[in-house]
Amino acid sequence: MVRHDRVMTAEVLRLPDDPIVGPVLEIVRAEEPAPVASHSIRSYLFARLLARHEGLVVGRDVGEQALFAACVLHDIGLTARGNGTQRFEVDGADTAVAILAPLGVPDGECSLIWEAIALHTSPGIAERRGPLAYLTRGGVGADFGSDPAIVTDDEAAAIHDAYPRQEMARSLVDAIVAQARTSRVKAPRYSIAGELLRERTAGPVTELEKATAAARWGN
Repeated sequence: MVRHDRVMTAEVLRLPDDPIVGPVLEIVRAEEPAPVASHSIRSYLFARLLARHEGLVVGRDVGEQALFAACVLHDIGLTARGNGTQRFEVDGADTAVAILAPLGVPDGECSLIWEAIALHTSPGIAERRGPLAYLTRGGVGADFGSDPAIVTDDEAAAIHDAYPRQEMARSLVDAIVAQARTSRVKAPRYSIAGELLRERTAGPVTELEKATAAARWGN
């Protein structure tokens, strides 16, 4: 039983054996707040579990390198490196490609990763743009507590032991709102940044933070 638990934990926490993994993790851990960096990595692990639940095979139906890159870099637009003049999702997509292209990621794969990151806050659109965009958005959503049936209690415990939550939702909203306050271009009306800015201006806790706190994993 102990050996089975160890095998399960190792598989759930497995990261790709790919040369981009080290450099991408180094950037994310150095430049994102720790709760956001852990959220980014958990999003990849949850995306793989979502793929299993949907009968998709990572490495066949969606590229493992692409799924790792899209999930782990999906919030890179909230860093100093990624903070440009566009919505954080678009800045993040541009920044991810700028990171990945010199690492040898092909143009076609970079294009798919760009789309997945740019659309990760776009419900009803990401889900229609192929398995990479679907799984990226789904993995991110799962870390907020959506679709909890894809993860067993043991799998969730292994993931959260390795990558603690540390009030992830508050840290993420803090980063989005801090950027949104600098420019209206960063927070167009009805975008997630625009809504979070409006809610934070009205009160200290956003609906996203409340919903995350009440969901299966908590904040």
